[in-house]
Amino acid sequence: MDPRTNPYTPNAGAEPEVVVGREDQLESFDVLLARLERGRTEQSMIVTGLRGVGKTVLLQQFLQKARENKWTVMDMEAEKNDTSAFRRDLGSRFYSALLQLSPKARWSERAKHAASVAKSFSLTASPEGLVTFGLDIAPAEGVADNGNLTQDLVDLFVAVGTAAREKETGVVILLDEVQFLDKEQLGAMITALHKTVQHKLPITMVGAGLPQIAELAGDAKSYAERLFKFPRIGNLSKTDAAAALSEPARSEGVLFNDDALEHAFEITEGYPYFIQELGYAVWTIADGGVITRQDIDDAIVGYTAKLDQSFFQVRLDRCTELQRAYLRAMADLGPHPQKANDVAERMGRTSQNQAPTRAELISMGLLYTPEHGYAAYTVPQFDQYMLRAIPRLAVPEKRKRRTQRDQ
Repeated sequence: MDPRTNPYTPNAGAEPEVVVGREDQLESFDVLLARLERGRTEQSMIVTGLRGVGKTVLLQQFLQKARENKWTVMDMEAEKNDTSAFRRDLGSRFYSALLQLSPKARWSERAKHAASVAKSFSLTASPEGLVTFGLDIAPAEGVADNGNLTQDLVDLFVAVGTAAREKETGVVILLDEVQFLDKEQLGAMITALHKTVQHKLPITMVGAGLPQIAELAGDAKSYAERLFKFPRIGNLSKTDAAAALSEPARSEGVLFNDDALEHAFEITEGYPYFIQELGYAVWTIADGGVITRQDIDDAIVGYTAKLDQSFFQVRLDRCTELQRAYLRAMADLGPHPQKANDVAERMGRTSQNQAPTRAELISMGLLYTPEHGYAAYTVPQFDQYMLRAIPRLAVPEKRKRRTQRDQ
């Protein structure tokens, strides 16, 4: 069929033509904004799930809803930055949010104060003068400038939230990849949001991250579980998966028969990203108005090769030889979460000397810890890919650690 009409979108964060199975989260977001607009409090949420289940897509749905309700949106992706870079980024984004609330020429005293607080917050991280926004605005004195990230961020949230309330609107921070914030940064964000809840200000943070984020948030601040909901999104049901695959095709006048939909679900297991890749692959080889099971079978080779060369390989390319061996050893044990001791034993090592490698893979976002002592891949079917990519487990020889004396 014509590649120009291919209705599938196998791209990172790309919104598919049909979003299904996320109605509960969308409704929760509507309730959150509606209650804040009325001066009432409501738990925010951090959506959790594996790579490719549609967390970023869901955040973009939230963004559209917020803008339709005339809310100001700060659309962010967390990175592994030091505190200074984190401050500068947040300060400039809050300043931009104030400009969205109202043109600078029409700022009230509260808005001007909030802008001064934003500049003060950023300058605390860059006393040498790297902050360029708002050159004609003096930083606030004694507010958001004491060097304590948590206290300063509280000042910033409250100042901007107060300015938003005056305009009878609100500010929502959409934060993707929350797990990349360090404990201090995450704790500061949670504390600042907690303070705005106490003041009933129309400012909130809605995040998305890997499954471990609920535990990380609880470690950062014990009351995080009362401040946030942590909805887990995952693979689609058979009905929703069929809709995600068939409805985009139907918009182009093409149908999937029931046998094809059943077979597609067996292959993708309802994983949203795989559905988009399989749909895209089938579209390139099918000929006619009805897609059959045979079309699905014919597309599998191209579908698998595309996943191996892009989706899976980009993860493996980031790894050291020892990290690859760890991932490969896990594959021998199966697709489910694996005990650290079992993986180390498969490698002929001890759990203690493999602990740093495991921690590195978790920090890289390639593994997560569903429970204490276990680790699992952050994308499904990665075990099958590892067996294809590295047919035989090869563990590098142990290297003697360099001592201070050697250096």
